[in-house]
Amino acid sequence: MIVSVSRSSISGTVCAPPSKSYTHRAVLITALSDSGRVHRPLISADTKATISACEAFGADVSLHGDSLEIQGVSGTPRTPENVIDVLNSGTTLRFMAAVAALTDGAVLTGDSSIRSRPNGPLLKALNDLGAEAFSIRGNDRAPLVVRGRIRGGSTSLDGSVSSQFLSALLIACPLSSGDTTISIKGELKSRPYAEITLDILREAGAEIHVDGNLFRMCGGQRYRLQEYTVPGDFSSASYPLAAAALAGSATVKGLFPSRQGDSAIVAILREMGADISWDRERGEVAVSEADLKGTEIDASLTPDLVPTLAVLGAVAEGHTVIKNAEHVRHKETDRIHAMAVELKKMGADIRERPDGLEIAGGELHGADLHGYHDHRIVMALTLAGIVAGDTRIDTAESVDVSYPGFFEDMRRLGANLSISP
Repeated sequence: MIVSVSRSSISGTVCAPPSKSYTHRAVLITALSDSGRVHRPLISADTKATISACEAFGADVSLHGDSLEIQGVSGTPRTPENVIDVLNSGTTLRFMAAVAALTDGAVLTGDSSIRSRPNGPLLKALNDLGAEAFSIRGNDRAPLVVRGRIRGGSTSLDGSVSSQFLSALLIACPLSSGDTTISIKGELKSRPYAEITLDILREAGAEIHVDGNLFRMCGGQRYRLQEYTVPGDFSSASYPLAAAALAGSATVKGLFPSRQGDSAIVAILREMGADISWDRERGEVAVSEADLKGTEIDASLTPDLVPTLAVLGAVAEGHTVIKNAEHVRHKETDRIHAMAVELKKMGADIRERPDGLEIAGGELHGADLHGYHDHRIVMALTLAGIVAGDTRIDTAESVDVSYPGFFEDMRRLGANLSISP
């Protein structure tokens, strides 16, 4: 599908979709419990992959109104009867590979993007803890095979690639037979996502001891996550918030304080000069257009914001530097390279660095752009189209991965766009 975007003026109010990150974790941890409900989950392509995988491991998941009712596996997932296809969901792949190590084994694969993403640190850790885990092609990419069960022990993880490896182990290891110690080498990128995992696990009754980059947990634990309500998603909300800062004004509801690192979008927009306020009690963020100024942004904790920040930098006056974002190269696509290539087509003065982007702000013009089958690239380039006009972006259907209602919400705010096959 192709989305065609004309220059637009933004105004109005939308609700933030539920958090994808919280939904993945809440569904899986409830599925590993006895039974429970997850209220206001995000139902998207990625989270459907997690629901399907939970069912493959023996859980019964059904949607009733605005809640998922889950009959869980009480800490003992069954061995899947078939290959688990995670589609485009890297989170599902990593989490379920660790869950597979609580069974007699499983095979996991996904689409072409998933089959290009690295999993070496997780495979090494699962082997250290007693399972046999390997890539069929011998390159640390899916398809992955996990055989045997983790028994506990000690392992270390390279923290520079993805916090999903740690989250996967934090979910699986307390259910193994022995005690586990995990140490992180270097800086843990995207640490807020690991903190989200820890928060939900503790709400489920898990005991995990954290001392800096050292994580210790006893084996033989059981989870009891009976009720969980998913908060609004700051990653998805960054698009309407940025659109308002670029071309009008808007209020996004459902944004309450949480562990989400991408809540930093509020502070970043304020630093760049946007007129922005956050009523934390009401969960409402209001933004109005202003003359944006370039700034320097450390993206180590907020990788999903990088495409949005690149668009803001391309329009802001002066220079913007996005740094400590090398892990963004290992997402659905190399998002640093993708944004540099596509924004250059629109006339942006933008240069890749190994760990990010350098951007000299200016005017953008319309262009035909490639979305790389990547939801965040497509949504960020839509923002650029709202400013530049006369812009077409392919693979627009990929927004279903995290924000199925994105185009409808942007139209509700006044964006002039159309979708065609």
